[in-house]
Amino acid sequence: MQSRHKIFDDMSQLMTNAMGVAQGAKDEAETAFKSLVDRWLADRDFVTRDEFEATRAMAQKAREENEALKARIEALEAAQKG
Repeated sequence: MQSRHKIFDDMSQLMTNAMGVAQGAKDEAETAFKSLVDRWLADRDFVTRDEFEATRAMAQKAREENEALKARIEALEAAQKG
């Protein structure tokens, strides 16, 4: 009867060790994949959200200035004709 418990103990220990190895392999694969994705993204010319928002704000300001200048030119042209 004692040998039967020993077999179950050995099987249990083997399964526990196998799960540890599997978890380690999973963690290593996740780290490798994340590293690959990070390198791929770094090689692209993507901008950060902050850079995008700053550029967007600058473009909006330029549009507003252009509209103001356009209105001013139209007013000057109208005054010159009249």
